[in-house]
Amino acid sequence: MTHQEANLKTKEMLSASLKKFMNKKPLSKITVSKIILDCNVNRKTFYYHFEDIYALLKWTLDQEAVEVLKQFDLLVDYEDALRFVLNYVDNNAHILNCAYDSTGIEQLKRFFHNNFQEIIRNLIIETERQNAIDIDSKSRELICDFLIEGTIGLLVNDIKNKEHYDKEYTIKNVCALIKTLPEFLIRISESE
Repeated sequence: MTHQEANLKTKEMLSASLKKFMNKKPLSKITVSKIILDCNVNRKTFYYHFEDIYALLKWTLDQEAVEVLKQFDLLVDYEDALRFVLNYVDNNAHILNCAYDSTGIEQLKRFFHNNFQEIIRNLIIETERQNAIDIDSKSRELICDFLIEGTIGLLVNDIKNKEHYDKEYTIKNVCALIKTLPEFLIRISESE
């Protein structure tokens, strides 16, 4: 096993332990001591890989959701990508609710914002390229921020309001919105 593989295996073990504890208690009540005891590693090993519990949580969410989402061709597979994200939210509601309750809405939004920014910006740029248009960077950033905030709002809403949540309705309407993106960007470019 290479050093890189061993590091990944250790991170995955720490992540699994964190998720196990998050099923039982708030994030603020989970300690590094409990995780290292559960994983049978020493404190130095934990801190070699992560600054704190929150860094471990961020890495977990990155690996399980964000990195997978980046593999989708969003112009072609946007419905599959959206379904993946919403299924991830459903299947990991306990973790996301725990993170939400421990870090607050602003921290959770900041996490999603930082991670979705690259994905959505690339979607806009690729849409411009495929439609042979070029909007100015200020407009691109405005549209990117608008789509990110809308996406984050949906996710946070889905995390906290399961009783009013209709996944298929969300997918249908977000997909309809994404289909209009090329036309919207063309109109923006024509108005500049």
